[in-house]
Amino acid sequence: MVTSNFWWPGVTKEVKKYVESCDAYQRNKNCTEVPAGKLMSNAVLEKSWSYIMADFITKLPLAQGYDMILVAYDRMTKITHFVPTTEKTLVEEIARLF
Repeated sequence: MVTSNFWWPGVTKEVKKYVESCDAYQRNKNCTEVPAGKLMSNAVLEKSWSYIMADFITKLPLAQGYDMILVAYDRMTKITHFVPTTEKTLVEEIARLF
């Protein structure tokens, strides 16, 4: 609407900058994003240890020769196992511990 009555070099850039800095515009502008959709429930777990999560706690101070902990968690029963190990442990050894 500004350009129908006024013009100067860079008018569209200045108007855009002004509008984007306007608090009332930011609060009342139309949302152009697609809605996220309906929430879906999680699958019902039927067997223990069929859905597990694993993580490592690293950079721990050395205690009895261990400086890392393998954490294994069963999503159904909420049972958690903490296995002490070291950061130098090979992948094959981690699989055996798991």
